[in-house]
Amino acid sequence: MHPTTILLARHGETDWNRERRVQGHADEPLNDAGRAQARELAAVLAQEVFDAIYASDLSRAHETARIVAEHHGLAVTAVPDLRERHFGSWEGHTEIEILQRFPDARPDDRGDGEASAEMAGRVVAALHRIAEAHPGGHVLAVAHGGPLRAVLLHCDADRDGPIGNCDVIRITVDRGRIAHVG
Repeated sequence: MHPTTILLARHGETDWNRERRVQGHADEPLNDAGRAQARELAAVLAQEVFDAIYASDLSRAHETARIVAEHHGLAVTAVPDLRERHFGSWEGHTEIEILQRFPDARPDDRGDGEASAEMAGRVVAALHRIAEAHPGGHVLAVAHGGPLRAVLLHCDADRDGPIGNCDVIRITVDRGRIAHVG
């Protein structure tokens, strides 16, 4: 059996991305720049042949996936486990606002919400379920920056710099093992 290939993409830009606000589970929509980024992603992925397209159920990821899916004649399946990490009371605030409101907070702490290991576990489990549904297939999954970083960490993959809006990483899932391939 061949491995399942999953292209894991980050959603397009939102106003909160531009303002550098913590989004987490807040359901911020794409802005016009984010929709343009999603159209560019669709153009980049136009030659790919997908068996299925999945996305976080948050509108910024789901709309990004829908824009790509239109070019492939596919529906988007929402997967809540692909959501960004829940940041609790930090959501909606900038780093400066967080430090003002929560003076004991550390920038790497990320609030009173979901633990990063918990988020990573649910994202990795979701990718395994997607791969099991499409053995040997080729799939797009649109998620968020935190899940993409978690998958890279899970794969022991180095990546310099931030993960930008509509960036894509390519992974394979083979016999229960996730590997970063580009």
